[in-house]
Amino acid sequence: SLLCSAILSSYLLGERLNLLGKLGCMLSLVGSTVMVIHAPEDEEVTTLDEMCSKLKEPGFLSYAAILLVVCFLLIFYLAPRYGQSNILIYLTICSVIGAFSVSSVKGLGIAIKGFFSGQPVLQHPLTWILVITLVASITTQINYLNKSLDIFNTSLVFPIYYVLFTTIVITTSIILFKEWVTMTVVDIIGTVCGFLTIILGVFLLHAFKDMDVSLGNLPQVLQNGQQAPVTQDDKNILIEVDNSSIAPEDKPKVFMIYT
Repeated sequence: SLLCSAILSSYLLGERLNLLGKLGCMLSLVGSTVMVIHAPEDEEVTTLDEMCSKLKEPGFLSYAAILLVVCFLLIFYLAPRYGQSNILIYLTICSVIGAFSVSSVKGLGIAIKGFFSGQPVLQHPLTWILVITLVASITTQINYLNKSLDIFNTSLVFPIYYVLFTTIVITTSIILFKEWVTMTVVDIIGTVCGFLTIILGVFLLHAFKDMDVSLGNLPQVLQNGQQAPVTQDDKNILIEVDNSSIAPEDKPKVFMIYT
């Protein structure tokens, strides 16, 4: 998603993706691959009753309550004031709500398996709670993600959203499914290093997006560090450009009429 969005936005929407941006995309792809290789195995949850017991644990209930408070604070207080100028506001809302959508998808996957195996999942109240939660969370995510895309650069929105959403998903998995309990030290280090690599890639893509850096002009950028001349326009100031190829008598004359 990160790689395709950055590349397609540069070709289809005309947004710039310089050499450092491309390097950031590749680093994010490498970091994602490392995370997948060292990812923990899912804890076996096969029934809705087991899923319900997971959702009722005090640790997850406290975590969900904190996320709801943060989400309401962002939506009703920070978004109206700073949403138009700060890219993190809308994307944080999408990421926080993503914790509920991921949990709902996990539970609905169990419900669908139980439905085809003949279990009475439609009579279980958790099924409909998960459906309502999933619809509400996805609707909220789409709403604020579209708002962010309308205001900010697409090549920035998706990488930052990727990092924030991945952070929330990892944290949710740790608290809800306790997937990291059986991980080895090597897998933990590999997962952390992969995630830090993603953050480094996003930083390269975000911090240097306005620099004109390519393989062709990279030597000049490194050696000269030249900056483009700044032209100051003022209707009350007349700037004469010196050109030695034009004789003084051949220069155009400027007459200023005061009224």
